[in-house]
Amino acid sequence: MTNQTRNAGVTYRRMTEDDLPSAHELSQAVYWAHRLEDWQLMHRLGTGFVAQENGTLAGTGLCWIFGNTHASLGMIIVSSERQGKGIGRELMNLVLEELGERCILLTATPVGQPLYEKLGFVPTGTVDHHQGMMQQPSPLALAAGERIHPVAAGDLQALAALATRALGMPREEFMAQVLNVAEGVLIEKDGEAIGFSIMRPSGLGRVIGPVVAPDTQRAKALIAHWARTYSGSFVRVDVTGESGLGTWVESLGLALAGPSVRMVRGQAPVSDDTVKQYAIFSQALG
Repeated sequence: MTNQTRNAGVTYRRMTEDDLPSAHELSQAVYWAHRLEDWQLMHRLGTGFVAQENGTLAGTGLCWIFGNTHASLGMIIVSSERQGKGIGRELMNLVLEELGERCILLTATPVGQPLYEKLGFVPTGTVDHHQGMMQQPSPLALAAGERIHPVAAGDLQALAALATRALGMPREEFMAQVLNVAEGVLIEKDGEAIGFSIMRPSGLGRVIGPVVAPDTQRAKALIAHWARTYSGSFVRVDVTGESGLGTWVESLGLALAGPSVRMVRGQAPVSDDTVKQYAIFSQALG
């Protein structure tokens, strides 16, 4: 698909792997901390569109499909020199056309929220971005019969099931790809997986997420595992506004860097009340 009619002089087409180095440069130019490897993972998990002007990458927009009825979108970036030409809006339109009638999730900055509301998105909650040099946590005890241990190859099905319940949409393929590039630990209770957390290289250091657990105490225990393992390292974690973890995360040296707004268009996913996602994987992928 190539389209040159919607903005004079601007070409729109599907993103290919060859576009990723230029997309990475574009995100660096607007001070987003994504690595080339982050772009490669996002592209493997989904699809995207690019805008080109005079042979130069001018903008990007990506989306990810989860089953037949859910999707998310993100990485809507336009170079500073080409803003104000409607490129971002056109990329957004292409992504929305790609996703059709699915329920669509996104994470918006407070500045971008009004634009998305005009496109039919409504706020459903907040995400708080914390980052800093991670410090050792105070000891956290698990209940009798519980233990935390590294994720093994045979744990994928259990983790995918927990993630799917926590978000209310399929996460099997997503979790399989994530575990190829990340470390994971899970909490078992009497031999059954009841929660997990992921740590991966990203941006300026490492990122914790997703964190899926039955309650706040187990979520803290999962994050504390990484705090002990990577004490003194630069770490980011994006916790949900309703997680109740903000103050505790700050005690680990991860200062609040900024809030974002979770939004949805269509019928929001219905999650399982017995397990929740306390920290997201990323603002684009949820």
